[in-house]
Amino acid sequence: MKRRLYFLLPNHDSAAQLVDEMLLARINESNIHLIAKAGADMESLPEANLLQSSDFIHSVEIGAAVGGVTGVLAGLAALTFPPAGLALGGGAVLGITLMGAGIGSWGSAMIGISAPNSRLKNFQQAVQDGQYLMLVDVAINKVKTITANVKQLHPEVEVHACDSKAAAYPLAGVY
Repeated sequence: MKRRLYFLLPNHDSAAQLVDEMLLARINESNIHLIAKAGADMESLPEANLLQSSDFIHSVEIGAAVGGVTGVLAGLAALTFPPAGLALGGGAVLGITLMGAGIGSWGSAMIGISAPNSRLKNFQQAVQDGQYLMLVDVAINKVKTITANVKQLHPEVEVHACDSKAAAYPLAGVY
């Protein structure tokens, strides 16, 4: 299980140095993501993609839940009041539920991909002011060590605690 750590870095050089140190600490580059304002120097830095910088994952989860519940209710209504006298069973309810979850996921994903990541709202102003935001996904047993090392070696870096209740991969490693 992994947790996501957040670090605010003042400039490109600090970001590049911290990326190198994370790699030396045996954190894969695929677990390091940087976000900077448009036009910032991102040379040799692992830039965050849409899955980290947008609300896509959260929106898909919400859409699947809402669509699934709506599908269950629609399926039960169709079972209770069969249209045109059709005999419907549990398979129809399951099918309608899955269809509702799929449509809900798809619809909310289209909205979520264009919305900024809600977990990054607190960092938006700092990024617009020219700072670099580093998101690092680390194993739970490395969180304290990594955080302590960054605080000790980089006093210029703002260390923000990880969300202890939320996994770095809310959909079991989809992104």
